[in-house]
Amino acid sequence: MSNTLPQSISAVKKYDLRYTTQMTKTAFFSTKPFEMDAILRANQSQHEFIFIADPLNETTAKQAANCKAVCCFVTDVLNEPVLTKLKTLGIQMIALRSAGYDHLDVAAAKRLGFIVARVPEYSPEAVAEFAVTLLLALTRKLPQALQKVARHDFTLTNLLGVNLFQKTIGIVGVGHIGTAFAKIMLGFSCRVLACDPKPSEKCRELPIQFVSLDKLLAESDVISLHCPCTPETTNIINTLNISKMKTGVILINTGRGTLIDTIAFIHGLETKKIGAAGLDVYAREKGLFFEDHSNEKLSDTEFLKLQTFPNVIITNHIAFFSAEAVDNIAKTTVKNLAEMKSNI
Repeated sequence: MSNTLPQSISAVKKYDLRYTTQMTKTAFFSTKPFEMDAILRANQSQHEFIFIADPLNETTAKQAANCKAVCCFVTDVLNEPVLTKLKTLGIQMIALRSAGYDHLDVAAAKRLGFIVARVPEYSPEAVAEFAVTLLLALTRKLPQALQKVARHDFTLTNLLGVNLFQKTIGIVGVGHIGTAFAKIMLGFSCRVLACDPKPSEKCRELPIQFVSLDKLLAESDVISLHCPCTPETTNIINTLNISKMKTGVILINTGRGTLIDTIAFIHGLETKKIGAAGLDVYAREKGLFFEDHSNEKLSDTEFLKLQTFPNVIITNHIAFFSAEAVDNIAKTTVKNLAEMKSNI
């Protein structure tokens, strides 16, 4: 089983889609249309699925009635009240269709007796390649170039970029994704520094330097975050650590938004301590990302402030979103369901 965490599926609301067999009945919350085909292909009539468009919370948990499993995305709430509600409904298994599990109260899940599984390695290359995409867009000022061409301004004013060749790249967290990112950076002939108390074995084989966080912060031209969000790493990018960085450092975050103290980060941008940033995640993205707010006025002043910086690229948590990754998530989810079922 993949790090003791599985996946499941359910359909109501917009989709009215049911796929019935004689096996585990699973409610998929926060289901998007792009996922359904991949999940059904992977399932091959093994399980009964109910796809639910709503995110999981205390109010929507009742939609999992008569199911044995729920499958959740990073936007779903899996705190103790929700887990208790699921337990009263007879849910036995929780399948996370994500690598991260910071949205799950692990202690409560264990205490309530749930079997839990996740997808620890669906496509490290998808996220790593996207981190490089953000980095190259920043170093070569791609957004500004596109805006100028759209205005039919073909001058080179304000478009001077920098090479990555022989720059020092600091990677915080070298699990599967961080290791994939390190390999790509080595291909650019970069000097790569890594900080991780438990680096992957594959990463140990690479020609990179393992250093303390302080040394990484002080020497890196680029810092890319690939660590999970834990009590130790929450707000790891804070006022103190920003002060230790090189002036003009480029920061990339495709990990978790809560790795960054947003107020301190904004101050770093305003003082030009942080020269540029590529963010695919945001500390308060729940309820914001994965939804269409184009006809609404956003009230998150910190997010709106971040959007005013021309040297900041924000994307909507899409680093994972490749065809290969979606297929792998679906396959691992179905496999996890089968393995969890066998353990009941």
